[in-house]
Amino acid sequence: MVSGEVPFVVCVSSDVAVRERVVRRLDDCGAVVLCADLSELRAMLFPAAVGSPVSVPANGLVRFGELVVDTAGHLVTWQGKPLALTRLERELLARLASPPVGVWTYERLFDTVWGGAYLGDTSILHSAVKRLRRKLRAAPDGPSVETVRGVGYRLAAA
Repeated sequence: MVSGEVPFVVCVSSDVAVRERVVRRLDDCGAVVLCADLSELRAMLFPAAVGSPVSVPANGLVRFGELVVDTAGHLVTWQGKPLALTRLERELLARLASPPVGVWTYERLFDTVWGGAYLGDTSILHSAVKRLRRKLRAAPDGPSVETVRGVGYRLAAA
């Protein structure tokens, strides 16, 4: 290595313990990127390939079965009945329900809901999801937010 260069290490492992060991052993060595699988690494290296920017339909309505998120009207309904959600919870639910419905990585949720970069600390995201789950449980036969361990979240029908 040429003097002044900083090494860049990429670790791909589904095992959290392995990733933690790599961080401990390479501490102060240089930049370390940790990924749970190759799809996460690809998403990090080539973000444009993951999917196009998320857009809300022109009418502002995002539908998932009988769930309707009216982003323009700041209203969420389940089977026609309003759900009392905060602005952040509405935005998070709108993203999870946006087509194509699938797994939303932590990084993508941080970017689209909070408008900022994912810095590895998922505590505010976990807290928001916990509050959203509690409120969705009150909706009979309503959708639920599922965890995709080490990757992110997805919205699932009951």
